Amino acid sequence: MTASFDRVLSADAVVVGSGVAGLTAALELAPLRVVLLTKGPIADGSTPYAQGGIAAAVGEGDSPAAHAADTLDVGGGLNDGPAVDVLTAEGPDRITDLMQRGVGFDRRDDGSLVLGREAGHDVRRILHADGDATGAEISRALVVEALAAGHIEVVDHSFAADLVVDAGRVAGLTARVRGEEQVLVVAPAVVLATGGIGRLYANTTNPPAVTGDGLAMSARAGVRLRDVEFVQFHPTALATGRDPMSLLTEALRGEGAVLLDEQGRRFMLEVHPDAELAPRDIVARANWRVLQRGGTVYLDATEAVGDRFPERFPTVYHLCREDGIDPRVEPMPAAPAAHYHMGGIATDLFGRTSLPGLWAAGEAARTGVHGANRLASNSLLEGTVFGRRVAIDIKASGPPAQVDATALRAAVLPGAEPAPQPDVVEDLRDVMWDKVGLIRRHEGLMAALEEIDRLDEKLEPRVSAASNMVTAARIIASAALLRTESRGGHFREDFPESTPWWQRPVVVNP
Repeated sequence: MTASFDRVLSADAVVVGSGVAGLTAALELAPLRVVLLTKGPIADGSTPYAQGGIAAAVGEGDSPAAHAADTLDVGGGLNDGPAVDVLTAEGPDRITDLMQRGVGFDRRDDGSLVLGREAGHDVRRILHADGDATGAEISRALVVEALAAGHIEVVDHSFAADLVVDAGRVAGLTARVRGEEQVLVVAPAVVLATGGIGRLYANTTNPPAVTGDGLAMSARAGVRLRDVEFVQFHPTALATGRDPMSLLTEALRGEGAVLLDEQGRRFMLEVHPDAELAPRDIVARANWRVLQRGGTVYLDATEAVGDRFPERFPTVYHLCREDGIDPRVEPMPAAPAAHYHMGGIATDLFGRTSLPGLWAAGEAARTGVHGANRLASNSLLEGTVFGRRVAIDIKASGPPAQVDATALRAAVLPGAEPAPQPDVVEDLRDVMWDKVGLIRRHEGLMAALEEIDRLDEKLEPRVSAASNMVTAARIIASAALLRTESRGGHFREDFPESTPWWQRPVVVNP
């Protein structure tokens, strides 16, 4: 079987994904030999796009308990308490780790950290870097260290196709490198840090690589998934026709920016006592309703930020200026966009999945931290906290197991990269946005599933980003159909209330 592969790599562990979770896991796995697969160039994915910041209880008067309480308040009753406690208790130490790795968080003249506030947080606990380039700065520092690490072999432009499973446990995975090269990675430990599912939607802040690959790969291997119906739509993406849509960071509203409709009315005052700082799902649906009645939504920071825009929010300022908008003196057109996936591959507190030898971390994982609705700026923290815990668990498992040669019989060539089918992808993204988006109904979800099946029939019978998108879309739409209530990021217009019976996860592939 191995002769059919162009290359066979062997490692103690393979990590798929080079965002904050994948890079943290790979670095913390030292001295084990690690193969790091990344779909594009290293640091591809969502982490460099993260503007808002990273939350941790590092400020005076703050505490992990207070951070945990805020996380639970917005989670719709589906958070796992122990996971929230781990995230918030270990958060301050992981911030110290990032600073020791060279991450330059913003500081005042006296050297103290600048802390911002975002929706759902009762205090200022959001650390930023370069104003609104926090993810890019974290990614930069981790990439520098990973490229210099002698125990990590980076294989870029690699598409992880399928897990190799033998005798009920992982033995490695297959991959397609630069479109054609067939690669088998033999390893007793696989870490999926593949990110979310944002590209399933026509309007998203996620870059092109975020196509639900880890979710689909796990589903094909029978791995347990949870809470996949919970998709977070960011309330404020810059509505200028970009794909992906440029994010208008939550920190803008934390600094006092307000939402206006086309008549200049601050409509969030009528929706929630916290107005623009209400939980994201509430703000996103309020914006959606304005747009659905034919109105326009604007985020106005002219008074809250004004002339400070180029220094305080340089990324947003630059993107707005590219699109002909000067946010110092005029409001920014805004719309909701798919942003984050709260569900995913079910894990325990150390990232273990239901399949021995397989771990997951970051947005690909359902750790239980976010519940039905993620608290702003908890995602980067989750990646670094649980990325490290995954590495600790793998190393604590003892000497790396030797993969039996018979396991290679389970390896199936992923085949050459299928021809692009942009029509299938575009149709899928439209269906998901229209029928499995911010507001869902039984009829729409049923129609979406029928359309997903029709699109699946058009695909070539080889694993690809497009086939993974179709698989992930079917799983999400099915779970959304099953949950006959509204909770957090999942809103059913035909079942608009939350019910106690549904305060439980939807489990797929048990």
